[in-house]
Formats: sequence, structure tokens, C-alpha cells
Amino acid sequence: MVKKKRSHSRSGSGGAAEPVRRSRRMKPLEPEQIPLSRRKDVQDADDQLLPLSDDQLLDLRMSDLKLTIRGTVLEKRIAQLNEELAARGLKFKPHFWLSEDWFSPDDVPGIAIPFYLAHRRLMRLERKQLLDVEGGTHEGCMKILRHETGHAIDTAFRLRRRAIYRKVFGKASVPYPESYQPKPSSRNYVHHLEMWYAQSHPLEDFAETFAVWLRPGSRWRARYRNWPAIKKLETVDELMESIRGKKPVVQSRATVDPLSRLRKTLRTHYERKRTHYGLDLPSVYDNDLRKLFSADDAHRRNMTAAAFLTRIRTELHRTVSKWTGENAYTIDQVVQEMIERCRELNLRLGGHPEEVKRDAMILVAVRITNFLHEGGHRVAV
Repeated sequence: MVKKKRSHSRSGSGGAAEPVRRSRRMKPLEPEQIPLSRRKDVQDADDQLLPLSDDQLLDLRMSDLKLTIRGTVLEKRIAQLNEELAARGLKFKPHFWLSEDWFSPDDVPGIAIPFYLAHRRLMRLERKQLLDVEGGTHEGCMKILRHETGHAIDTAFRLRRRAIYRKVFGKASVPYPESYQPKPSSRNYVHHLEMWYAQSHPLEDFAETFAVWLRPGSRWRARYRNWPAIKKLETVDELMESIRGKKPVVQSRATVDPLSRLRKTLRTHYERKRTHYGLDLPSVYDNDLRKLFSADDAHRRNMTAAAFLTRIRTELHRTVSKWTGENAYTIDQVVQEMIERCRELNLRLGGHPEEVKRDAMILVAVRITNFLHEGGHRVAV
């Protein structure tokens, strides 16, 4: 099930935007307990939001949240990102603002961060409403920040206009598809965000490649040495060398859809999200999951199916990889999908753990061979 979206708005500078939604699954991320600042403005926000019930929060307009990035853990993550850019000799520093989702506008070299990451109470609400918190851990947030910075630096230096960019990544003008069908075994793309997101569009291919290039300690030359994707990484390396130490061509500091201008309520926000992504529920194998686990009240005190699958995850990877020859990354995507769906169906362990583990391995193997590689797996954009 695709629950979250990656947005890269195609609006003009500072104007009202209707973002082009580019969605793909993220793993459920456990929200960190954000260290609360003692600054008065942030503490006041805590005082206003922490005591509220879910229903009270859902009735608030987004503009009434009065959130800022200042004083939150986001400041440290942005600072880390800027240090990574500086370490590469890049003067570029994107600007940031809070909005309803992650996105970077085409004409603005900046990055919107979803509002819930600025407050621990809203992170809890996000998880309850959508079952995950995209960017809720340090690692998860940094991965997305590097990806969105790829979009922002592309805009800042108009890189997509260069011939080498078009030759290696394709034309940025290609329309975004409604969905894409990833090829898990393809070595033409880097692996960064989940669901082989680089395969969705040339702009995403560049952003993903940039993110791999930027990450400290990625050792991309060694990891991708025998992959065709190495050409893309080398191209990013060449492009970054060409702008090293230079000021951006596009220096707009505009913000698109800032939180302060969003008048819809959180209830409306989440209803729209659930309606949109509910269309993608992987019901095709719900019956298999219900046979494997149990929703019977008699087993309500047993371990949850999601926790069980998480516990045997490493063994699942190793065994299914031997059976199918598939790489661990692909297997993990299928296992993650099963974990999320089991959580949604509120399934629990009903049989003997060893028998359930064996059957789970078989189900994962079948899911990979019959679903991914026979053209049935499409990811909404």
C-alpha cells in the first residue's frame, strides 16, 4: 500500500501551487522523542498541542498550528545537511519551510518539510492516521533531505538544461506518470529511497543519484562499480565539480504552500490522504495473510503478526534469497509490505511460531516471483 507521497511541485515562484504528487512507499519509521527546546515560542506550542485529544487536533486548521522549524530537531538535521554540502565544496544551501508534505518546487531552490516533524504530538497523530511517520527518525529524515536537496540544487543551477543531464537521466519535461512499474533487478538505477523510486521519473532519478553521491561514507564508486548506474553517479560527480564554489543561478527564497497559509483542517488533510491511498491497498493477498495469521479474539493476547515478521526479518531475507536468488533489498520491500498490511488488519500469531515462519517464507517467495516479476506491481505516483 502506498501511503505517503513525495511531492515536487511544478508551480511558479511564490505562487499558489498544485503539486505534482510523486508517491512511493516508505518503511514505517518509529518517531523519535524530539528533545523539546526551552525557547518560549516552541514551549508555548507544546503547551497548546500536547493536552489536545486527537479529535481536537483534527478540527484545527493547519494555519492555526503556529509551528516553526526553529527550536526543533529539524534544525540539527538541516545543519548536518549543510555541513555535508560544504564538505563537498558546494556553496548552495537550500531554504526550508513547513508545509503539508515533503516537496521542492520546480522554480524555487528550497524544500518544504511536513508539519508533523516539528512537534512530537503531531508525529503521534500522523502515525495513528497513516500508520507511519515519513522522516520520523534521524536516518529517515536525512535520506529524504538529501533527496529533496537533489531537486533543489537541480533548480538552483538549472542542471536539467545541460546536455549531459538530458543524455544520462532523460528529459525533465517528460510528464509524471500516474504510476510506475519498478524493475527490482535493474542495475540502471541507484537504490536510495524505497520502492526503487529512481525509476519513477528522470527528475527523481537525478535526485536519488545525487542523494547517494552526497551521503557521507556511501562508497558509491565501490558499491556501484559493476552497475550501469555508475555512469549516473559519475555524471553527478562531474556536474557538482562544475558548480563547486559557485553561487546558484536561481536564488529565489520564496515559499510555496507554507503552513501559515493552509486553511484546511487536519481532519480534511488526513481524510483526503486516506481516500487517495486507500485505492492502493494490497488486498490481492489479504486472504493469504489471514490464513497465515489470526484476527480471532481468542488470539488477542498473542504477539502481533507485524512484530513476529519484524523479529524473523533477517532470517526471511537470508532464506528467501537462497530460494529465489533475489537480492535482500527486493525481499525487504515485500516483507515491509506484509508488515504494514498485517498491522492494518490487526493480525496476530495464531499457530506454532516455527510453522508460521516456514509459511511466511513461502508466501514472501511466492509474492516476489508471481507479483513483482510478472508485471503486477505498480507504484502510484
